[in-house]
Amino acid sequence: MKLNHNLLLTATSALISLSAFGWGQKGHDTTAYIAECHLTPTAKDSISRILGGKSLVYYSNWPDNACHTEKYAYTKTWHYKNIDEGQEYSKVKDIKEGSIVSALNEQIAILNNPQTSDEDKWLALVLTTHFLGDIHQPMHMGRLSDRGGNRHDIKFFNSGTNLHSAWDSRLPESAHKWSYSEWQYNIDRATPEEEVFIVEGGTPYSWGEETYEIAKKVYDATPIGTNVAYDYIADWTPVIEQQFLRGGLRLADILNEAFDPEYKARNGMKNKK
Repeated sequence: MKLNHNLLLTATSALISLSAFGWGQKGHDTTAYIAECHLTPTAKDSISRILGGKSLVYYSNWPDNACHTEKYAYTKTWHYKNIDEGQEYSKVKDIKEGSIVSALNEQIAILNNPQTSDEDKWLALVLTTHFLGDIHQPMHMGRLSDRGGNRHDIKFFNSGTNLHSAWDSRLPESAHKWSYSEWQYNIDRATPEEEVFIVEGGTPYSWGEETYEIAKKVYDATPIGTNVAYDYIADWTPVIEQQFLRGGLRLADILNEAFDPEYKARNGMKNKK
């Protein structure tokens, strides 16, 4: 594989724009690590081989860097789907460049295609890992009019910021000062029945709609000028925990189906489109 991924990570680290972020680094790492903890041995071995021995966590934030390079600029709009206030989710079509919903459908199809090269699977795997975090971040289903909350000015303990940035990192980091492995240890405690409920029958379309409904509540609770403080953090911490867990478990399900034939046969062909 000729891609120099480490070089790209280093060369683009200074180019990151907040408008492309889903969760901050901790959120993406947590989502990826939860998924790793639920991979079957067969899937884990295949993924490790494709990633050159690296983990899902290692590359979980790579797409936020890559989309600001010429080579991967086409993926910029794949991190979100903007829906303005009053619009119905089902009636908002993707822009021609693609959205997170269409991008996830495309990448999952690549992962499930036995004719896909390892190099193409590498990219699809890294993008899918990242986008499962993005699609569960409410502001990535935010309004077009304010660029997913980037132009929705608020305060965070009297410090100026915007709604998107607050939800990216400041709110999760204020909820718990944990490493990604501590996040996984403390929130990855769903019962087998709860796990089935989270993953069964879900699709990128339905996950986007689910997150859009949360986004509407976030906007209602956070008018322009809101000063986020302890009560807000307490109210929304359970939602952050829920979204991290949903993203991780759904990512594991996608990857187990793509890389473990026995898992796919055991669980049946779910309609993921």
